[in-house]
Amino acid sequence: MAHQEAGATSGNGRGLQNRWFQLAVGVVCMGLVANLQYGWTLFVSPMDAKHHWGTSAIQVAFSIFIVTETWLVPLEGWLVDKFGPRPVVAGGAICAGLAWVMNAYATTLPELYAAAVIAGIGAGGVYGTCVGNALKWFPDKRGLAAGLTAAGFGTGAAITVIPIANMIHSAGYEKAFLFFGILQGVAIFALSLLLVKPRAPKGAVAAKAVLTNKVEFTPGQMVKTPVFWVIYASFVAVAAGGIMATAQLGPIAKDYGFASMPVTLLGLTLPLLTMTLSIDNLCNGFTRPLCGFLSDRFGRENTMFVIFIGEGLALLGLMQFGRDPYAFILFAALTFLFWGEIFSIFPALCADTFGSKFAASNAGTLYTAKGTAAMLVPLASVLSANGGWDAVFTVAAVVTIAAGVSAKLLLAPMRKRFITGHSDTPMPVSDVAFFASASAKRGE
Repeated sequence: MAHQEAGATSGNGRGLQNRWFQLAVGVVCMGLVANLQYGWTLFVSPMDAKHHWGTSAIQVAFSIFIVTETWLVPLEGWLVDKFGPRPVVAGGAICAGLAWVMNAYATTLPELYAAAVIAGIGAGGVYGTCVGNALKWFPDKRGLAAGLTAAGFGTGAAITVIPIANMIHSAGYEKAFLFFGILQGVAIFALSLLLVKPRAPKGAVAAKAVLTNKVEFTPGQMVKTPVFWVIYASFVAVAAGGIMATAQLGPIAKDYGFASMPVTLLGLTLPLLTMTLSIDNLCNGFTRPLCGFLSDRFGRENTMFVIFIGEGLALLGLMQFGRDPYAFILFAALTFLFWGEIFSIFPALCADTFGSKFAASNAGTLYTAKGTAAMLVPLASVLSANGGWDAVFTVAAVVTIAAGVSAKLLLAPMRKRFITGHSDTPMPVSDVAFFASASAKRGE
């Protein structure tokens, strides 16, 4: 029996049914769609130089993208739960490619904003599907699987940020939008054909350090629980600092006067901003599987406590020492290193708390917290206008450190009471009927 469970838990099926193959496809898809967010800052100044729209007006498109990407993920997650991952990722691929083609030809702000909506739909479809897929295929390694998947989104831009920057410099930002838009759209569409509906391996159990709920919650049931909103608030608080850094790193470096300054690290010489973005994206990707693995081993809230406080300290370091070019590179990298893990820990935490059956739509609902946090990006411009970038760093650091402390002192005991309270409680008859009906419709 033990041998049978071990084999089932490994999930080493054949062909498309191999869960590690499915995970790998998801990681590559995430890497290809990452530039919609992480490559954006490279285009802001060239667009402003040509059209004179103003940095703030252009950054509204970034906020629209983030909001659309995140707030539609619950719907996209529902489509994944109902129809499987393939059609959702295929649709996301078309939108991702089309959006950047539209950016290449946009001559007005409304056109730019319309492209941002389409880009958000595309990125959300790919992101939400791939993370939901990972959570369902790996109930025994949720943190690691979600981390590896999210790492694709964090590191994917690191591979192409230099070619994009070079193409913008040599051929113009329009050519870069057009070429990379078509490339990423076609590639993601081809990979979407390899995705299959996930089935959790039988006998799989969560890591010993992780507290999980055996009761399955629909998104509607989940949002009625207080513990969900505590998790949501924590996500917003920590995401805000990182998103501000993602969107404003270029303008900050420009204001400090060294964005174009050549710097040399490990024998490679690049403009400081390009070098910083490359390192940041590598750190952003590396931390996701690492912290996901650590949270599987040591517990979600324990990992959150250490990492969130680390991000707050990195933001304060960027404020205090960031006017030195190399210190700017270092503390920007640390900020991304301590920030990126939220995209592995929070999806895993959500599935631990509310079950695996509706993991895609539940994690998608929680992911809207990123959109809420993105609404604070224009606030960063207001704070910087009144108190300089120091005000931005201070506010972000305080909120992030508070989230780390509350994860340990508030969320951990609250979630334990919630899960323990449901573990011995039979599911209501109406819920049993609902889940049975939903499973039947999906052919489970």
